[in-house]
Amino acid sequence: MRENQVKVYGYRWVILGLYALITAIIQIQWLSLASIAREAKLFYGVSGFQIDLLSLIFLGVFVFLAIPASYIIDTYGIRIGVGIGAFLTGIFSLLKGFYAHDFNIVVLSQIGLAIAQPFILNAVTKVSVQWFPITERATAVALGTLAQFIGIIIVMLLTPRLIGETAPNPAAIPGILLNYGIASFVGSLLFLAFFKEKPPTSPSVHGEDARIKVFEGLKHILKQKDMQKALFLFLIGLGIFNAISTCIDQICESKGLNMTQSGEIAGMMLMSGIIGGVFVPIISDKLGRRQPFILLAMAGFLPGIFLLSFAHDYYFVLAGAFLIGFFVLGIGAPIGFQYCAEVTSPAPESSSQGLLLWIGQISGIAFIVGLNTLGSDLFLKIFIGLGAVNLAIAFLLKESPMMDWNGEKLKENSLTHK
Repeated sequence: MRENQVKVYGYRWVILGLYALITAIIQIQWLSLASIAREAKLFYGVSGFQIDLLSLIFLGVFVFLAIPASYIIDTYGIRIGVGIGAFLTGIFSLLKGFYAHDFNIVVLSQIGLAIAQPFILNAVTKVSVQWFPITERATAVALGTLAQFIGIIIVMLLTPRLIGETAPNPAAIPGILLNYGIASFVGSLLFLAFFKEKPPTSPSVHGEDARIKVFEGLKHILKQKDMQKALFLFLIGLGIFNAISTCIDQICESKGLNMTQSGEIAGMMLMSGIIGGVFVPIISDKLGRRQPFILLAMAGFLPGIFLLSFAHDYYFVLAGAFLIGFFVLGIGAPIGFQYCAEVTSPAPESSSQGLLLWIGQISGIAFIVGLNTLGSDLFLKIFIGLGAVNLAIAFLLKESPMMDWNGEKLKENSLTHK
């Protein structure tokens, strides 16, 4: 077999499917009450901020565990690293479901689930490098990342309907959380039973899957100028997404929209992200380019935030959500993850991705506090200014060196499928 040939295995799609499943599950658990915050507040007899706290816990815990989780994934492998996340997800999802009537145990369970999250989310680029050739990696990262959005769509659209659209029944909350808990437990078992670490032979074309040590890799990552710029892009973009996802019900309430409409708006943002993520990263892989797509994402993000900030009509807000989802979630996030893995190679992939998620969680916490203290009307306008800064920074990014190399070589590489 020639050096530019690699063997890829059909089981890689099973691996990606299992990873997508556990990713969707942890996102469902993250935002299980976000779309029915008004009814949850009544059922538990707590404040709106205490309900938001259930989502904030995920962001806060991630800040402390992102780097340790990446270290475990890179040192001991994705089967062990993500397996820890899957095990914790199964256990604490059931606990949350069985004791859903007790707010204190729900909070405790949420902490356990929050510990699981970085072990799961930090591994998508690692999965792509272990199982997929360079010509499929942006696509693989996109599909793994889109699983996050699918989980959020499910919980945002399904939960308001389970509680009752015309006459919401807060007493239905324990049953909803129990059903989510059982489904999460089954999904965790499937992952633990069938996930494998890596294929028999490497999908690497020219040794780009060779790794350096984790802490040495972190130093290498932080020295890369394009990675520094990308960190700022994720500081703003991912932070805004985390804040909007957590506070979507209160944002819509300030615009006079009902609970079902808030779920539909969140669902639209995520559905358009899936549409963008299914098609655009494939084009990026085929063209061998990353930077123009990141620039496109930042440009398309601005009109979406503008509409979400100023519009009060349901359909205009829905259009804003579509633009935010398509450009930021569907294009910017998956291609951004893969771009950073390439510009920081040979640093461990989960380390670069972990840093991106980590900084987005920090800003997400700050943005959520801002939305709750200054009000959504004012803070959404601040997001417009931050989005303009992101667009300017995106112009300064250089193309991925791996894409420059592969741009001339992709057509030469043949894949042997097994």
